[in-house]
Amino acid sequence: MDQQQNLWQFIVQQSDKLFEQTLAHIGLTCISLFIAVAVGLPLGMWIAQRKKAAWIVLGIAGILQTIPSIALLGFMIPLLGIGSLPAVAALFLYALLPIIRNTYTGISGVDPAITESARAMGMNYWQVLSGVELPLAMPVILAGIRTATVINVGVATLAAYIAAGGLGEFIFGGIALNNTNMILAGAIPAALLAIFLDFLLSLIQKADVRKTRKLLFILPVLLLLFSSFYIFPYAEEKILGGFTPEFMGREDGYLGLKSKYKLNIPTVVISDAVMYKAAFEKKIDVISGYSTDGRLKAYDLITLEDDRTIFPPYYAAPLVRQETLSKFPELEPALNMLSGKINDSVMTELNYRVDYLKQLPEKVAFDFLIKNKIYKAPRNGNGGTIRLGSKIFAEQYILINIYKMLIEGNTNLKVATRTGLGGTKICFDALTNNEIDMYPEYTGTGLLVILKPSKSKLNQIIGNRDSVFNFVKSEFASRYHLNWLQPIGFNNAYALMMRRAQAHELGIKTISDLTRSSETKQE
Repeated sequence: MDQQQNLWQFIVQQSDKLFEQTLAHIGLTCISLFIAVAVGLPLGMWIAQRKKAAWIVLGIAGILQTIPSIALLGFMIPLLGIGSLPAVAALFLYALLPIIRNTYTGISGVDPAITESARAMGMNYWQVLSGVELPLAMPVILAGIRTATVINVGVATLAAYIAAGGLGEFIFGGIALNNTNMILAGAIPAALLAIFLDFLLSLIQKADVRKTRKLLFILPVLLLLFSSFYIFPYAEEKILGGFTPEFMGREDGYLGLKSKYKLNIPTVVISDAVMYKAAFEKKIDVISGYSTDGRLKAYDLITLEDDRTIFPPYYAAPLVRQETLSKFPELEPALNMLSGKINDSVMTELNYRVDYLKQLPEKVAFDFLIKNKIYKAPRNGNGGTIRLGSKIFAEQYILINIYKMLIEGNTNLKVATRTGLGGTKICFDALTNNEIDMYPEYTGTGLLVILKPSKSKLNQIIGNRDSVFNFVKSEFASRYHLNWLQPIGFNNAYALMMRRAQAHELGIKTISDLTRSSETKQE
């Protein structure tokens, strides 16, 4: 009962955003479906008359259907950028196969005797097609459109990763923050939307043949009507923010910016993988980045000064299970070999090599160890296996590979890596549930996302690096039996970033300046 009440309260609180994203989700689905019907229906009709071409067309459409949806979106980004265009293109490709296949099957399944009789009555090809074959094949064709619709409603949730909006903003935010209410607030409307659209199409499908022609005019009208819901709601003159799902729900993220800075700008949810490039290409203006990210240098972005101290220190350190350290005492000295070896500028350069120069994290990690003369060849021992986890961005991949090489070169332990685990809560839960033994964490994240201290305690320690580290070290040990080892040396703080030229033009140096500038533009 409490869970239902909490969910309802969340839905009421987020009702405006939920309504906006539901309309965007409907629009995305129907735009792509309309284009898929406009292309797939004629194509299916064409191959029904040319059997030799059928296997080629259906084969290509089948291959497109087998490409993982997130990968297909990734393929679209270099060609079409981010936002609605690549999302619609990917959804269109996914919807093609069931529409083409069912059109081909429906027309091919019409009794040849019926079509021969129509021709004997003097009907030409188009008259036979429109007056006989299509009406008889329409139930099968509509079944394909229904299948494509349900597929697109589900796949459209992934559009949130490339700033195209939709209910995926709630789903991915909830996954990143381990917030069940947020996940359900996106998943339930998406499921209801799939059921509703499928029901509408089923009404058309069940109509008798005599009414089919009239109802065929209803389908494109409905699709065009629903497509009109997808209007990008941000005027170009406004400052637009693009933030990761996790940042949107964190107190040291957008929630804190709204409460402490009174910042209220239009926002879209976007994947960390593409947000820097999106800012560079002027698709968005403000992003939630990391102070040591190499893409700052690559895309000429600047960080805005946190003049009211919303972001605590984010010093990186290994977070390890106490049970693992007790079982393998040789592990801690190996991990601490990295302590003090990487400062902010070094980490920024390492990230730059992976994020922008596209070098493999393994190579960057190896080169770093060689340069610092701490690399040793793996011993290939049989002393046990350490499971290393990481979040889903380049810096974590680099650190995990460095730790892997240090462990295997300085102990008889083997290493198994489980990288790309997603947001903070996913990694933390994997650690506490004994799915992994260690992952690199940041003191500010441990403080605000996991421990969530009282405001008085937070104000007491937030500005001091050592105070934050000592507090999280003590609390994690007593609450969760987890050890923070010696810090690596760099402070990868959350930061708001803008294009250098735009920030200079608007006179924005601090987050407070951004708030004032956004208020001026909205007026």
